[in-house]
Amino acid sequence: MKIRKLNVTENPPFELLLLADPSQKLVEGYLQRGHCFIGSLDDQIIGVYVLLPTRPDTVELVNVAVDEEHQGKGIGKQLVKHAIQMATELGFKTIEVGTGNSGVGQLALYQKCGFRITGVDRDFFVRHYDEEIFENGIQVIDMVRLSQDL
Repeated sequence: MKIRKLNVTENPPFELLLLADPSQKLVEGYLQRGHCFIGSLDDQIIGVYVLLPTRPDTVELVNVAVDEEHQGKGIGKQLVKHAIQMATELGFKTIEVGTGNSGVGQLALYQKCGFRITGVDRDFFVRHYDEEIFENGIQVIDMVRLSQDL
């Protein structure tokens, strides 16, 4: 898989971005303020992530998504590792990520990549999304926050 920054002339892969965050409005905001990277295989975009500067020296990894037919093949891990590398190259000192309380696979992935749980933003998804979200048969209510020093 090749990973590169999305060119300003390219259309963002919304079908993938919306897999990670169902709010078109929030995703568009991330894209305006952040750096979007895409992973492709044979000229087909199969993965995406956005690095979003949040505070001095800190960047948040948002909208990590892999095309459903390519999930379970280590692509998400490659994207997260690339994001850590890019955050370091861009001069950030800390990278953060947040995921829903029901994202068991995501929580495992981020910890395998060196992130540590730093807190829980209670009721995040209830406050920020109009419709209920379910994953793994569990309602997504809280945001689990993780970070790592670079």
